[in-house]
Amino acid sequence: MTSSTKVNCKSIVNSFYNPYNEAEVVVVKEINIGRAIVQGRRAKGITQEELAQYMGVSKASVSKWELGHSYPDITFLPQLAAYFNVSIDELMGYEPQMAKEDIRKLYFALSQEFGEQSFGEVMERCEGIIRQYFSCFPLLLQMGILLLNHVHLAPSPEDEGRIYTQVREICRRIKAEGGDVALSRQANMIEALCELNLGNPAPVIDLLDGVNDPVLGEEVILASAHYYLGHVEEAKETTQVGIFRHLVGILADIPNYLMLNVDDAQKYNQIVERTLGLIELFAVDRLHPAMLFGIYLTAAQGYAALRDQDQALDMLERYVDLVVSAKYPIEFTGDEFFDRVENWFKELDLGPNPPRSEAVLQDTLLESVTKNPAFAEFHHDARFQSLTARLAAHFSRKR
Repeated sequence: MTSSTKVNCKSIVNSFYNPYNEAEVVVVKEINIGRAIVQGRRAKGITQEELAQYMGVSKASVSKWELGHSYPDITFLPQLAAYFNVSIDELMGYEPQMAKEDIRKLYFALSQEFGEQSFGEVMERCEGIIRQYFSCFPLLLQMGILLLNHVHLAPSPEDEGRIYTQVREICRRIKAEGGDVALSRQANMIEALCELNLGNPAPVIDLLDGVNDPVLGEEVILASAHYYLGHVEEAKETTQVGIFRHLVGILADIPNYLMLNVDDAQKYNQIVERTLGLIELFAVDRLHPAMLFGIYLTAAQGYAALRDQDQALDMLERYVDLVVSAKYPIEFTGDEFFDRVENWFKELDLGPNPPRSEAVLQDTLLESVTKNPAFAEFHHDARFQSLTARLAAHFSRKR
């Protein structure tokens, strides 16, 4: 599968998060037996010599342990842990799990690094974190999402393929060993996305079999339970969030549906018209403009393929208008209809913020027009040149 036919991961994974420009540095904890020994020894009020005598080693050995110049033999770990009344993990300072807030901070820090450092350096750190927290399944899922949202920065198609394979294996492990239904569901979708981008469509069909089964929305059942318990406000919020999620789902499906109908101009126009009506009806451009970037860009590409230059440039103009008018970092803004969704955003695994740094996002938004082969024939058109110049000038001012 060529890069031009690959599914855009950024439009599928966390497609409605905003760009985030604040990355708090997160230090991944390293094994530090020496510090634990010092703390344990001082808590017991004993000297290095007394500990050495108890362990049957020299005082110099204990000193080296505490200074980090060497580690105790692995056979000493149970004895040390028992002596200090701690687990071996506590003795080693090893925490195989990471709190949700720490996962969020780490994600944003790494996202920022992808925009500022070499791809190889950041990938090396990501892989080290994955190895260190190989049993922290919520973190593994977010690391997979992080890699997918930055795979386009990989230096070669071969590197992209390795990343898709790596993320696919992470997802399989989450499903096999994670024991969490919600995580498994997300991992299954991401695994399918990796298979598709690896040129393996058949497994995708098996993975997502039944995805369109007609089932009652979960939010309907949950809202009903809240209502019967007299929790009317909770019922309203649950239902409103469900409506918003379905709206997001519809808009996420539109780019793919447009490209599937690019061979039928009449049908294509109908899809665009109805989509624009839905956008206007729910004022999506004000709620969360980033939800529309992919729609306008894909619509423009489709019209270019249909040789309808005027319509293509109209869609590009909508895209540019939205990009330059958006306030960065982009945040969800509720209105009189969606006035109960903000709390739901805050409770998401990554919060209401985006999967990529603002610098990476800006480059992507600009290059999606200036380096898009679908618009190659427009490069000498005055209107196209005006739109690209406007886009470039906007991001130039922001940096």
